[in-house]
Amino acid sequence: MAGPWRHVGSVLDANSVIPKGDRAVPWAPTVVAVDGTYYCYYSVSKAGCRDSAVGVATSQSPGPGNWYDHGVVVQTGTSNGSDVSPYTISNAIDPATLVLPDGSAYLTFGSYWTGIYQVPLGKDLISPVSTTQPDARHLAYEPHAISAPNQNANSLCGDPTGPHAIEGAFTSHHGGYYYLWFSRGRCCDLDRGTLPAAGSEYSIRVGRSRDPRGPYIDQSGKNLVDGGGTVIYGSNAETYAPGGQGVIRVGDTDMLYYHYRESTPTDCIIIIIIIIITIHHENKY
Repeated sequence: MAGPWRHVGSVLDANSVIPKGDRAVPWAPTVVAVDGTYYCYYSVSKAGCRDSAVGVATSQSPGPGNWYDHGVVVQTGTSNGSDVSPYTISNAIDPATLVLPDGSAYLTFGSYWTGIYQVPLGKDLISPVSTTQPDARHLAYEPHAISAPNQNANSLCGDPTGPHAIEGAFTSHHGGYYYLWFSRGRCCDLDRGTLPAAGSEYSIRVGRSRDPRGPYIDQSGKNLVDGGGTVIYGSNAETYAPGGQGVIRVGDTDMLYYHYRESTPTDCIIIIIIIIITIHHENKY
């Protein structure tokens, strides 16, 4: 885990087959391995818009060169299936997939707008159980906009109610609980000397549930759908705006990994650094 890390290639050798957004540069991937097959879920979109899609590619190897792009798993904004709730009000990026021991699987997605959702996947792991009745669960939401809406905001690009800054959810399991980790606040487009108000920048938050489908509750007993979320890690010293988190198990230890911006009160360096800390699980938060 300590590296050194080196670039060995890309999952997709060409543009995504999904005709949306910046298909040449898919982002926010997550990979799971099931029965010898690797599944890479990725996002296709345009920053600030929710005309988006989660796609998936598969391979028998985690390395580059042999991935098959299956295209859309779910999509929002426009095109097939986007006219069904919750795809009509959400943003299909930032995928994370939870596969249970019994083989059932759930796709979590969402960024800004109405927050984080979860839908069950079919046994093939490349499509939802249903495209017309997705059996979606609303897992987390930030009810308060962090700023006024852009004057040009509409139903697809920009939220007319203002930016509801929650995204990047990831689900892990430990000790009988499922943990929903997410990033809240503003991470990007930060100008030198004009950082967001303290507490409005990225931070890592969490809630937990006995059921993988929720509801997820924070340390104070507040549902994440109502704006809950216990702060696990926020800005401190030279670490500014940590977020983009996930959890990986190494032996018997769960590791929380994330990125952050190196900063001072009047500066923000556009360098993303990856570090790892240990999660300490207890019966109580």
